[in-house]
Amino acid sequence: MVDYPIAEIRSRFPGLDRIVNGNRAIFFDGPGGSQSPESVGRAVKHYLLHQNANVGMSFATSRETDVLIEETMRACADLVGCEDYREIVFGQNMTSLTIQLASALSRTWGPGDEIVVTRSDHDANVRPWVLAAKWSGASIRWIDIDPNDCTYRAETIDSSIGESTVLVAIGAASNFSGTINDVKGICEKAHNVGAEVFVDAVHYAPHGLIDVKNLDCDYLACSSYKFFGTHQGILWGRYDRLAELPVAKLRVSSEEVPFRWMTGTQGHESMAGTLAAIEHLEWLGIFLTGKEISRREALRVAFTAIEDYESELCWKMISGLKEIGVKIWGITDSSKKRHRAPTVSFTHHSMSAEEIGSALAENGIFAWAGNFYALELSESLGLEPEGALRVGLLHYNTAEEVDRFLEVLSEILD
Repeated sequence: MVDYPIAEIRSRFPGLDRIVNGNRAIFFDGPGGSQSPESVGRAVKHYLLHQNANVGMSFATSRETDVLIEETMRACADLVGCEDYREIVFGQNMTSLTIQLASALSRTWGPGDEIVVTRSDHDANVRPWVLAAKWSGASIRWIDIDPNDCTYRAETIDSSIGESTVLVAIGAASNFSGTINDVKGICEKAHNVGAEVFVDAVHYAPHGLIDVKNLDCDYLACSSYKFFGTHQGILWGRYDRLAELPVAKLRVSSEEVPFRWMTGTQGHESMAGTLAAIEHLEWLGIFLTGKEISRREALRVAFTAIEDYESELCWKMISGLKEIGVKIWGITDSSKKRHRAPTVSFTHHSMSAEEIGSALAENGIFAWAGNFYALELSESLGLEPEGALRVGLLHYNTAEEVDRFLEVLSEILD
């Protein structure tokens, strides 16, 4: 296998050439949304200019749109590791799809049922379930976090999941602390009491290979714009559940899975971009092996390389931040590195997160300040209303960018 081709990867992302105040921009804002390769832009443009149509008719552009939808479903099935591409649902974004699923599931719950959510998740994987519980008369139980490393408290997992549990909603990785959670273990606990599991994989998707079969979850959602694509939500669900749940839909809409879930006209150009983003990752796997392999195997190779590369950058950053003297929220013990995504949030006693973020922006370093919609976690850590400063690494970032960031940050805090 060839070395990690960082120069070739970066050459495919024209946005990385931006100059800010004389400095080449450093995009550490990936947890809020990644940059896209040129191939994604070309795919969107080609669809809009040459194939734009609605579905279900016999003329050329309509048929081509039907083909595009199926091709993108098949690519997403390879991305998440499911065998039936009809288990893929598209929507405006992960939040909208989660609210839609929560609404459908709420019609099957009632008083005495319990829904389990966590203190570490993005609010899109908390509030929809809290509302669904309220609508149905069910109760909410909470999995708490250890503030020392932002991991789930094991005792609250055990105490929260019981015979009355009907659904557990967890995150594959925290978009605030970077903590990678034991999804498979929680799925096993939930299934032992007959409960279902919904996984928010939005933050995990650009960093590691998703495998719904191995995780044994029941539903999983992610977003294309976090893994170099377009603004589109992706929901995977077990076919039988997608077929039987009482989803809200128009009378004229199809009852066929997954289209009974895809209300109204979809963003077909976004599907074209999503397909191109997955093809970018597939390209990396094929480039590394030097041979033609299946898309799923290419994704496996690509993500193995991405994980190793990003982890090295992440721990280089953590080491430098420790020397500077900031408070890092999340896992900082390198022996637990497999439990951390390359996303680092920190605070400093001398400046607010917003002040640090603004100073970094002046130097062309893009990073987020706030709670990143992980409101429960930010409150649990006592960080509201200012939150933290978050830097996120993706497969196109470099060691030189980490060095420059650490140098500039040190100057800002001094």
